[in-house]
Amino acid sequence: MKRVATIQDISCIGKCSLTVALPIISATGIETAIVPTAVLSTHTQFKGFTFRDLTGDLEPIRDHWAKEGFRFDAIYTGYLGSRKQIEIVKSYFKTFGGKDTFKIVDPAMADNGSLYFGFDRAFALEMASLCAESDIALPNISEASLMLGTDYPGEDASEETVKELLRKLADTGVKFPVITGVELKDGSFGFIGYDTAADEFISYGAEKVPYKSHGTGDVYASTFTAAYVNGKSIFDSLAIATDYTAACIRNTYNDPDRVNYAVNFELEIPYLLKLLNKI
Repeated sequence: MKRVATIQDISCIGKCSLTVALPIISATGIETAIVPTAVLSTHTQFKGFTFRDLTGDLEPIRDHWAKEGFRFDAIYTGYLGSRKQIEIVKSYFKTFGGKDTFKIVDPAMADNGSLYFGFDRAFALEMASLCAESDIALPNISEASLMLGTDYPGEDASEETVKELLRKLADTGVKFPVITGVELKDGSFGFIGYDTAADEFISYGAEKVPYKSHGTGDVYASTFTAAYVNGKSIFDSLAIATDYTAACIRNTYNDPDRVNYAVNFELEIPYLLKLLNKI
């Protein structure tokens, strides 16, 4: 059985981070080892949430895993709460990230041109350095702009603008930068990526759904990880993640009883398994 380690927080209610990554990746037949970076009562859309910082546990977990000789097919990182945590994640990459371990970074730190609560410019630069150590990085337009220190071009940035951001990310050392949440020229909604080894851009989009919700980036990154570790190519994995995330958003949009803080990813897991040809 394949094994993935994913390093991010637990938001007890909110359907994001580990409460998305663990069920999605596990449902596709992959053992999912978790490294919780913090425990929150809810995600940060809510007011008055509790927060328990678990930074002090990250290095002991790493050291115990190393002592036991655990190995991973991929390491996937999501929301990290501090520059210290980013530095520790780099040590996970060094300890477990051999040539057969694919490193995926979702720099979950910003949306709509603004950093999440508690983050600053120094954090964005540190996150950029983590992306440079990955095999693939999956920022949205906001995150790409902030890591580069460039002006935010807006969510409706042109394909040409997105490609320029990708080139600049490649210049920082990112092997395969992919910007998600891009509206393509044909009106579809998906991604543009830059394969630095082949010096070529790739893109794919699904029908845009007029609904925006918290946690869709986590759904996307988790699905990409699951598809890639299941043997799909990078392009096919990104396309599957696009189609599945769009289906989750569409399901939520059509649900009269939907909550306003997450998407119905659970109800579309059978569709994901079909995309992966598992059912």
